[in-house]
Amino acid sequence: MNALPSSSSSTFTFLTQSKNPNHLFKLTHKVPILPLHSPSPCCSLSDSSSSSTTVLDKNALSPEQNSRIAVSPDDSSFEEALVIRRPVTDFSAEYSGEEEEEEKETEEKEEEDDPKASAIDEGLARFAKKMPMFEPERVESKERPLAINLDLALYRAKLLARRTFQYEKAESLLRKCISLWPEDGRPYVVLGKILSKQSKTSEAREIYEKGCQATQGENAYIWQCWAVLEMQMGNIRRARELFDAATVADKRHVAAWHGWANLELKQGNLKKARILLGKGLQYCGQNEYIYQTLARLEARANRYLQARYLFNQATKCNPNSCASWLSWAQMEVEQENYRAARKLFEKAVQASPKNRYAWHVWGVFEANMGNIDMGRKLLKIGHNLNPRDAVLLQSLALLEYQYSTANVARVLFRRASELNPRHQPVWFAWGWMEWKERNLNKARQLYQKTLSIDQNSETAARCLQAWGVLEHRVGNLSAARRLFKSSLNINSQSYVTWMTWASVEEDQGNSVRAEEIRNLYFQQRTEVVDDASWVMGFLGILDPAIDSLKRILKLNPNSYNMPLDSLRNIAGTNKNRVDSSSEDEDDDDANGKSDFDLDAFIKQKLTLDLSNLEIQLEEPKFYSVKRSTSPRRIWRRSINEIAEVQVTQ
Repeated sequence: MNALPSSSSSTFTFLTQSKNPNHLFKLTHKVPILPLHSPSPCCSLSDSSSSSTTVLDKNALSPEQNSRIAVSPDDSSFEEALVIRRPVTDFSAEYSGEEEEEEKETEEKEEEDDPKASAIDEGLARFAKKMPMFEPERVESKERPLAINLDLALYRAKLLARRTFQYEKAESLLRKCISLWPEDGRPYVVLGKILSKQSKTSEAREIYEKGCQATQGENAYIWQCWAVLEMQMGNIRRARELFDAATVADKRHVAAWHGWANLELKQGNLKKARILLGKGLQYCGQNEYIYQTLARLEARANRYLQARYLFNQATKCNPNSCASWLSWAQMEVEQENYRAARKLFEKAVQASPKNRYAWHVWGVFEANMGNIDMGRKLLKIGHNLNPRDAVLLQSLALLEYQYSTANVARVLFRRASELNPRHQPVWFAWGWMEWKERNLNKARQLYQKTLSIDQNSETAARCLQAWGVLEHRVGNLSAARRLFKSSLNINSQSYVTWMTWASVEEDQGNSVRAEEIRNLYFQQRTEVVDDASWVMGFLGILDPAIDSLKRILKLNPNSYNMPLDSLRNIAGTNKNRVDSSSEDEDDDDANGKSDFDLDAFIKQKLTLDLSNLEIQLEEPKFYSVKRSTSPRRIWRRSINEIAEVQVTQ
C-alpha cells in the first residue's frame, strides 16, 4: 500500500491495491493539518461519504517515503502538518490481567476459526464483553422459587384467612408472593378479597390497581374483583367501567358477564341484565349460574314454567351445582310446593354433601314447616361438617331461643361471634334477642358493635330500624326519628322502615306527618316492569327443545296451576326417586317424610355418628381460634375410630 502526497495542501490521494492485482483504488481525502509530534507516521483515515477505510501502518512505507512525508520544524508549513496518532489498544485499566489473557485467547481462537472476520465484528465482540448483561456471573440476580411454591403459598394464605382468621399473616405471605411473582394475578385477587373482608376498601382498591398495571390489564379476574368491590361500595358507574374492562380483557370470563348482570338487576335494568346474560351464554357457552339467574328472573315475573325449564338446564350443565338445586327449591317453597322443594333439597345435599348452604337452608325450611327436631338435626350436621361457619350457629341459636331457652341461645351466639367477629348478622340477631329479653343496655351495645363493622350495609340498615323501634318503646322519640332517617339513608326502598316510622308518628298523634311519610315512600320507590314478550324469543335462542315446551303450553293451558306435573315432565327426574303414587304424596306432605334415608347417607358418605352430634357441638377445639382441627380429619374418620372414641368415653 502506497501513500503519496499530491501537493503541499491538505488534500491527499491514496492508492491502494485490491486483492485483484490488475485494479487499483484511488481515494482522495481532506484532513486538517496539525503539527507533527510523532516521528512514526501511522494513521487511520476514513471518508464520511464512503464505507471504505484505509489504515496506514508505518511498516507499509519505505524509509525514503517516510523522509519525504516528514516536515522539518523550520518549515513554514510545520504548523499545518498532519498529526499521526496510533490507535489505543491497551485496556489494562478496564480489565485485569486474567481477563486480558482470556480476551486474547478468545481473539486468537476467533481468528483461527474465521480469519476473514471484519473489524466491526471484532469491535462489537469487545463491546459485548464490557457489558455485564452478557456475563451472567457478573450480574447479581436472585433466583425465583419454583411455581409450585406460589400455589402452596396461595393455599396457605386462604387457610389462614378462612379458618383461623389470621389476616396479618395471610397479608404478609401474599405480599411476598407479589414481590416474587408480580406478573401473576392470583395473589392480587386473594389479597384484595382478604382486605375487603376487613373493610379495608382503599387498600384493596390499591392492590387491584397495582395488579392491573403489573399484568398490563390482561387479567380479567382482577378487573372483575375490583368491579365487585366498587359495586359493594356504591360506585355503580365505576363498577360498570370495570366490568366492561374485564369483558374486554377476556370475553370468555363468565364471572364478569354474570356480575355485571347482577349489578343491572340491582339497579332495576332488567332488559340490560338479560342482554348481558345472553352475551355470557354466547361467548362462554352454557353455564349453570347464568341459567340460574335467568330462571330467577322468570320466577320474579311469575313465569314459573319457564323458570323450571331454565333451572333444569342449569342442573344439566352441572349436576353437582348445589346453588342451582337450592334456588330451584326456594322457588318451589314460595309456590308452596313443599314436597317438590324437599326433593330438591335432598338432591342438593347429594350433589354437594359438605356444602354449608344446603344444610342451612334445608334446616331452616324444616323448622319453618314445624319439624323442629329435623331442623335442629340438619343444622347440627352442617355445623359438624363446617365447624368454622358462624351462620349455622346463628340460625341454631335463633331456633333454640324460639323453642328452648335464651341461655342456650346466648352460648351459641357467643361462639358464633368468636368464630367470625366481623359477621354483622350474628351481632344483630344477638342484640334482637337481648331486646326481646328486656336487656336494653346489652342490646344497645350489640347494635353498636354491629354498626362498627360496616355502616353502609343492608344489615346496618335493618339494625338502625330495630334500634329505632327500641328507642321508641322506651320513649326516646328524637333518637328513634334519627335512627329511622339513618336507616333510610342506607336503603331508601325499605317498606318496613317507612311504615314503621309512619306508625310511630301516628302513635304520637301526628297523623299529617304520618301521611307525608307514606306519600314520600310511594313517590321515591322504584318500580321494575319486565317485558314478557321478550322471554320466549330468548328461550328459543337458548335451546331448540323449547318447541316441546310450547307444545306443553298448548296442550295444558292450566299448567301454571299444576307445578308438580310440570316439575316431573320438564325436570326429567328419575321416576324411581321422585315420582310416587298419590297416597305416598299425601303421606309425605302430612308427615314430612320421603324415600331419602338421611341417616344412612350420613353414615356412608360423611362417616358421622348421629348419636354424638351433641358432644361434637360442645367440643371447645372447634371454637379455638389458634388451634383448629382440619375438617378433612373429621370427614375421613372411619367408623372404627368413632367406636374407639365412644369406648374411651
